[in-house]
Amino acid sequence: MKTYKYILSVVLFITAVISCTQDEFGSLDFVDTAVAPKNVTALFSVTQDNTGTVTIAPNSEGAVSYDVYPGDATTEFVKVAQGKSLKHVYAEGNYNVKIVATGITGLKTESTLPLVVSFKAPENLVAEILNDPTVSKKVNVTVTADYATSFEVYFGEEGNDEPVPANIGETASYVYQEAGTYSIRVVAKSAAIETTEYTEEFEVTEILQPLVKAPTPPARNAADVISMFSDKYTQTTVDMFVTDWSVVALQEEITIQDNKTLVYRELSYAGIITEVEPMNASGMEFFHFDVWSTNVETFKVKFVDFNGTGWNNGSDNIEFEVERAITEEGKWMSFDIPLSDFEGVPFSDINQMVISALPVGTVFLDNMYFYKMSDEQFDGGFVINGDFESGAEPWTIGVGTDPVPLATTGGNTYYSVNVANAGNPWEVNMSQKLEIINGATYTLSFDAWSDTDRPILPGIGLSADPWTNVTQEVNITTTKQTYTITLTANAGASDARVFFDLGAAAGAVNIDNVSLFLENLVTNGDFENGAEPWTIGVGTDPVPLATTGGNTYYSVNVANAGNPWEVNMSQKLEIINGTTYTLSFDAWSDTDRPILPGIGLSADPWTNVTQEVSITTTKQTYEITLTANAGASDARVFFDLGAAAGAVNIDNVSLFIKN
Repeated sequence: MKTYKYILSVVLFITAVISCTQDEFGSLDFVDTAVAPKNVTALFSVTQDNTGTVTIAPNSEGAVSYDVYPGDATTEFVKVAQGKSLKHVYAEGNYNVKIVATGITGLKTESTLPLVVSFKAPENLVAEILNDPTVSKKVNVTVTADYATSFEVYFGEEGNDEPVPANIGETASYVYQEAGTYSIRVVAKSAAIETTEYTEEFEVTEILQPLVKAPTPPARNAADVISMFSDKYTQTTVDMFVTDWSVVALQEEITIQDNKTLVYRELSYAGIITEVEPMNASGMEFFHFDVWSTNVETFKVKFVDFNGTGWNNGSDNIEFEVERAITEEGKWMSFDIPLSDFEGVPFSDINQMVISALPVGTVFLDNMYFYKMSDEQFDGGFVINGDFESGAEPWTIGVGTDPVPLATTGGNTYYSVNVANAGNPWEVNMSQKLEIINGATYTLSFDAWSDTDRPILPGIGLSADPWTNVTQEVNITTTKQTYTITLTANAGASDARVFFDLGAAAGAVNIDNVSLFLENLVTNGDFENGAEPWTIGVGTDPVPLATTGGNTYYSVNVANAGNPWEVNMSQKLEIINGTTYTLSFDAWSDTDRPILPGIGLSADPWTNVTQEVSITTTKQTYEITLTANAGASDARVFFDLGAAAGAVNIDNVSLFIKN
């Protein structure tokens, strides 16, 4: 007797996620803020014997038990523990099976799943068989059929007789070892003994070039990189990317997603020449390149240093070759090779680069450049060691003391973890304790990448009961990218935390260059977008501006001294009474004179706090601390300038809640 299995999934949108660590789960401190179960699914197994016997196995993320309502004349539910199932006998017909999933805290999620029980053999079978548009040699099969609940696909590759099952209307997929023509057989099933079949001779194709561009390199200082080929950086002079002594069928440059890419078709070896302007990469530390191929297993790179004496028939040239394995067929692979691996090469007079392939095949190349790690210190704002170059500390797993796992590639250290199985978000976590101010708005920035497309959950919040926090889901990809999110704290403490909850999806997570800054409350503080929303006083007249050398700034000339408020620049914004702020700005004049910056109300009784600042003829940055003595959603930051004669120029205004 064969049993047919199919899964219907209901994805539930969860509007709030509360973060807890594994230790917190054990102590149940998170109970008040835990979330309801999500991603409720059911596995239906219908026996093909005309009896209507169905096995129902519910599943979800975060549930410990289920109330299953069969959906027929039975009105009572059956309670099923997580990982268990029940059997129910149906008459022929269509049913809606209701499943109520219950979490450990009692929170519930309800889903209704359709179930078809038919004793008729499937009819009107239509199978759509297509090559996957992005994965080489992958075939997707989608089937519709009357009375059918599932189908199986026998993909016809020698040595693999196991079918791939799927629900009617869903997709069964398979990746072949080789391209070619295969006999694909589709078997549609209902609850009846009889099945319906369809067979098609189908040509499986191989994707012969990348459909997406190579990963975008990170931003680097110009002094830290020498680029031979990359749209990201300024390119050095390359005489030619293929020589007349190269053994290659064709070398060309193509564009992939508006990005230039080099192609070497049927490459044995090829020379790349920089003899007009030899490269001096002796101050660099690594050589980077991205390569894509479907038929090359080993890629080799050789650099030839002329040793300051020219070619000389190669008599005193210094060269060394390094090879790397291409283990990911049909995917971009990134390599960072330490220059020390090229034994003995001084890299002070590089005139030639030689690339070669084993076996002979086609390679796509991009982002070939030398680089060194920047001498500049990474600025993580409130985050300590956000680039992980000082090791794991003070990052921890959850809020305990265990250090987070790290990896180092090409001299760069970063957080790296592999989530084997999806579970609760907080079950895989990285945290750092720091001060968070309730009500303050923060900008959280970080680099992240994975080995698959998957979500992560960064946030800020408390590090103890009641674990109040705010998060924002971020979807990361296989390409290293910088993500920036804005979070307004809904709780605060001196030992709060910034964290990343990573357990909700399977796949690797790599994180680097984490920074957390308070958001500038001032809009257009550099005046590069014109005068708005700065006004003269609290009216609507725009403030006067000037532009010098492409830089725009506020500029006014006070002809005669008078009351401070008679010459004023203001911007309305929210000020919280009792909160301490840091006000920073650049200012200069044509004489030494005072100005009066401050924060306060924009209407009667005009309560405010100010601090006199003496400016000079030299442009300088000034920073003052002000504690608000009144608050309102339409309060203001302002500069009263009328108490003394002379020009006043102001630029780069910022206002932060003081941490």
